[in-house]
Amino acid sequence: MYFRSAGFAVNTPILEQTNQILHIVFIFLPFLWAMGILPPLDALFLWGMEQLLEFGLGGSPMSSNPKLLVMFLISAGTAIASYFIPSTLGVILFMTGFGFILSLNLSEIGFAFKHTMIGHLASSKSKTMQRGLRIQFGWREFVFYLTVLAFALIEASLLHQFAGFSSFSKASPQAIASYVLIVLLITMWILREIQRVYLFGVFRNPFYPKDVRTVTVFMEKQRRLMKVGVVRRILLTLVSPFAMIAFLSLDHSLQNLHSVSVCIGFTRIFRMVWQNTENALLDIVVVSVAQMLVFNPDLWWNRSLDTGIRLLLVGILRDRLLQFVSKLQFAVAILLTSWTEKKQRRKSTATLITLNIVFFPILLTFIAISALLSSPLLPLFTLPVFLIGFPRPIRSWPGPVGAAAGVCSDTVYYQQMVPSLAVALQSALAAGSLGLFLPGSHYLCRFQDRLMWMLVLEKGFTYCGVNIKGLELQETSCHAAEAHRVDEIFEMAFEHQEHTKILSPNHHFGHILTPCTVLPVRLYSDARNVLSGIIDCHENLKHLKDDFIKVLVWMLVQYCYKKSKTWESSGNANKSKKGSFPDNQHSGSVERSRPLREEDSFSVDTIEDWTDDSVIFHLEPSGRMKDRKELGQLGITPKVHLSIPGSVETQSQDVPPEMSPEDKLYRAVVLGLPAVDKGKQQEVLPQVEFSCSYSELLSIPEEWRTAPVPSSKVNEMRRRFPEEWYHFILSQLDFFHLKEKPSNLLEDLMKDKALKDLYIHGVLSCCFGLFGLDNTVPAPSHVFRAYTGGIPWSVGLDWLTGKPELFQLALKAFRYTFKLMVDKASLGPVENFKELVNYLEEYENDWYIGLVSDLEWQQAVLQEKPYLFSLGHDPNMGIYTGRVLTLQELLVQVGKLNDEAVRGQWANLSWELLYATNDDEERYSIQAHPVLLRNLTVQAADPPLGYPVYSSELLHLPLF
Repeated sequence: MYFRSAGFAVNTPILEQTNQILHIVFIFLPFLWAMGILPPLDALFLWGMEQLLEFGLGGSPMSSNPKLLVMFLISAGTAIASYFIPSTLGVILFMTGFGFILSLNLSEIGFAFKHTMIGHLASSKSKTMQRGLRIQFGWREFVFYLTVLAFALIEASLLHQFAGFSSFSKASPQAIASYVLIVLLITMWILREIQRVYLFGVFRNPFYPKDVRTVTVFMEKQRRLMKVGVVRRILLTLVSPFAMIAFLSLDHSLQNLHSVSVCIGFTRIFRMVWQNTENALLDIVVVSVAQMLVFNPDLWWNRSLDTGIRLLLVGILRDRLLQFVSKLQFAVAILLTSWTEKKQRRKSTATLITLNIVFFPILLTFIAISALLSSPLLPLFTLPVFLIGFPRPIRSWPGPVGAAAGVCSDTVYYQQMVPSLAVALQSALAAGSLGLFLPGSHYLCRFQDRLMWMLVLEKGFTYCGVNIKGLELQETSCHAAEAHRVDEIFEMAFEHQEHTKILSPNHHFGHILTPCTVLPVRLYSDARNVLSGIIDCHENLKHLKDDFIKVLVWMLVQYCYKKSKTWESSGNANKSKKGSFPDNQHSGSVERSRPLREEDSFSVDTIEDWTDDSVIFHLEPSGRMKDRKELGQLGITPKVHLSIPGSVETQSQDVPPEMSPEDKLYRAVVLGLPAVDKGKQQEVLPQVEFSCSYSELLSIPEEWRTAPVPSSKVNEMRRRFPEEWYHFILSQLDFFHLKEKPSNLLEDLMKDKALKDLYIHGVLSCCFGLFGLDNTVPAPSHVFRAYTGGIPWSVGLDWLTGKPELFQLALKAFRYTFKLMVDKASLGPVENFKELVNYLEEYENDWYIGLVSDLEWQQAVLQEKPYLFSLGHDPNMGIYTGRVLTLQELLVQVGKLNDEAVRGQWANLSWELLYATNDDEERYSIQAHPVLLRNLTVQAADPPLGYPVYSSELLHLPLF
């Protein structure tokens, strides 16, 4: 090929060969694009920048694209600036200082500085977030980092100045530093392995506690390993970095100033010493051992490469070799399980396995290329057919960290437990219990029916950034089967070791889930019990109403007593002028608007049937006249009853002559009942005269004693009213908030009959709303409906729901009563009033008793109420169930996942989306990436364990 320009003809065979190669490559580009191997430009750009930052500049992958770009530019600027420094001492100090500074969590340091500057303006929410999810960077951390930096600079300058000009030999200072590094590497490697449940993932660790079922026993046996973890943390954080700086400062390659290879290689390793200490230690040991074994100066390794470039090549080789092993393990797992697992065995399985064996060299080539490009190995539709996915960054999903999850009823449980789990993970990562972790490492946490998936996004000196996702609880049979396999692996590692031999083998060796350790985490345990024999027991239901009355009396007294404290503190001035508390004046007659429409509403439960003896032309049935007279004696507007439709309505004394025609129409028409102006009708409540002036403090609101109930029911309630219990509750009140009170205050309150009548009316009104006026024993279905607030409509319920605050108190009292019934059936009867009060106070302070669907339930979980109780019903089996959540510190099992398997599943997901329907696409898209691979449990054809229903923000975990 000839290129003619300005009279010159140049023969360029290299360009000619390149032209031929590109012609061939361009032919395959459409095929590669269709197969998903060609990366999008944004993914290719981010991947290339991440690879250069990690392997060329010694940094770490970052948790967001802006942080990655900023860190890349700063790191590249540091490497370029070191090229122009004129002295070797200046170069070493510059590289050491900036290597340490750039390895710190600069974003958190900046956040802490900003938060300190505007701390007086910060909200309590942001402060809580900082305490729970962010590193507390204060003066202690600042002094620590400043001290470490100062010692590192002093060490590097002194060693280079006085001992850095000698070449490498077996007795040179650099060789002595190499021996120290070798010892450190072996020591930390041993200390890391003995903290895991399996040694090298193969044999059971004899030092690991065998009994890990309870937190107290486990922590007692874990103390020795915790001390080992502290020693390893000190060696890793302080000893190893200074030993590596000593080795690098003594290297004679630093004498070659203004060398691009020296600037790149040593800038990288001086930063990697702090950014990724374990890998830097391994690389330096490999280079120093190779230097000890090969002293031939004519060898290419020693002649053409300085120490910085050797370390760079070793680092790349180490990373790609680990990826190759991981991908090979993943491919072998796919091949084996495609035949051994019945669910995955297809008609074409034998043929595919045969083809993989025949073309095994090609398969190895694919794996090698995938490892070289650091791209995922794609099992096509989870079959043993492997392709190379396109290169992508570690954070292989769009959007910020924490935004990639749906929201459902399970989300709140993960929100509650993640802060405690993050603290436990912080200690485990720092001690080495989770093995070697790098950006891109994946971990699976398991407790009961909950699964948490953790991804390490970035790592630096004394910190790492992780993202924790909570997976949906297994609802389908496939998810339950896979969760069972995960439980089987963890149980074999942690719970079935009491009678096993020392160094027993791992029965799941080669599995892509390797158990690591258990962590104590503060979370809710979930227990579900069948309430058959309790809720349908006639004896229990017979006492339910009596217990409800007692609980409701206690609830009303506590409500009024707490409200009196508020009135006393905020309304003293108003009380001294008006002689009563604001918003609750009962000493005089009070008028209140009450529409006739509410009085005229009726229910089948409350209207008597017509009898043959009834005189049909009477205005009302004879049986009702008595009730109306009784209601009149109570000072309550009598309930209006309806004459027979079609009869002529006559004027009577009960019908006010001034009643409008439309009101008369409402009295005669049963259905329809149109709305009327509520301001038309008013009733005058009877004056309440207390014998004790302090009874107003405990007086219930006047509107709570206006239920349309006959006086016969009031008299019946007086007989059923637990007067001794009422007096006992009053005797427990202290009235400390009153400045002046008589010594016999409680006795006067107990003797006040007017106050007791108010509570009788209030209790009767609630019973009327929840149970009606009959005295029958409630059925289990009615109890369930009352607990859930789904009682069928009635006049009493209509009146009760019109008083929202009273309705909530009644509903709360009924739920407490039901829980009391369950406790009495389980723990035995209540012996005395003191024990009953203890039950109720415990329910009030330590329990939330309600429904899982309640908003208050979620708030109680986030507020970490010690106990939660809910009643449920299974219509298919016809049983009632009780669910109890208990907050306690329990052991969460943690295992490490095969990184390649997770990345391969993400690549596989993009293929599935190409062939998914609209419903499938919504199911698979999960707004992020798959949480678990299809072959997580070595069942490649099964669906994922679950999709993320919670995703935390980036959690910065301090590791020292």
